[in-house]
Amino acid sequence: MPTNRRNRHLPSISLSLVQTFYQLGRTGSYSAAARELNLSHPSVANHIRRLEHLLGERLVVAERGARRVGLTPRGLALYELIRPEFDIMLTRLTRLMESQRPVLRIGMPQGIFHDLFPRVVRKFHESRPDVELVVYERDTALSDLVRQGSLDIFIAERHFGDSVVIQQLIGRYSLSLVYPRTWGPAPAEGDIPEWARGRPFVSHEPGQIIRDIATGFLSSKGAVVEPLISVSSSVSIKRYVSEGLGFSILPTWSVGPDDDTITRVELLSLTPVPIYFGTAHFLKDNETVRAFFSHCQFELSGRS
Repeated sequence: MPTNRRNRHLPSISLSLVQTFYQLGRTGSYSAAARELNLSHPSVANHIRRLEHLLGERLVVAERGARRVGLTPRGLALYELIRPEFDIMLTRLTRLMESQRPVLRIGMPQGIFHDLFPRVVRKFHESRPDVELVVYERDTALSDLVRQGSLDIFIAERHFGDSVVIQQLIGRYSLSLVYPRTWGPAPAEGDIPEWARGRPFVSHEPGQIIRDIATGFLSSKGAVVEPLISVSSSVSIKRYVSEGLGFSILPTWSVGPDDDTITRVELLSLTPVPIYFGTAHFLKDNETVRAFFSHCQFELSGRS
């Protein structure tokens, strides 16, 4: 069968460009479309420009300083053409999603998941037993994963400053020097940088906020801080300290009274580390997310 010459020259248009145009036409605002799509304002504008370039016609009219945008006659015709199909597709997807068991995908540092999060899970499960929690134990690139749609929620110790993500402070925790009990009596806080000279240091991986705070404190009197080993979580660090392999600086809550192989010295001079709750803009009014936020805020606020 011969190939239709006209079809061979039709531009290749991705569904994401059409979806962005649909949301812009439906909401009448770049900002509103960005929130619906979990994209940045520049990304939405770029999608529209690419679609206009592929079609060779202007679709959107935006006056400088105006909050809302309008559609050109060609844009309005295209919107009315695709609107019924998108409405039907979104309705079917909504019904499909509603018939599935709700799932929240959450990212957080392993230490918080191991030591603090069980109380949140217990309380949340009592009120929402039908919701499955899928947890990814990590503390880097969390805002990127929310923007990409891989996570719904994250708990982090840093503010990422991402325009697509909402972050709210829900608590703070203090830091402590921890070392093997066999090393003897605890040093005074002001003597710790000198005390640490020549001793093996077990640290968090580069880029983690606790490592930055710890190395800054330990090198405050000119000492060179060279970790014996760097690992990804407070849980792993505590295991190495309990085995007598070195000292570290950890969240105060990570060492309890039952850890009889470890001595802990709370570092009152260090600024407490914040704990942030983050989610995408379009999920901020989701009932399940709001319930989960309330439990996190109650259980994690004021942690020492």
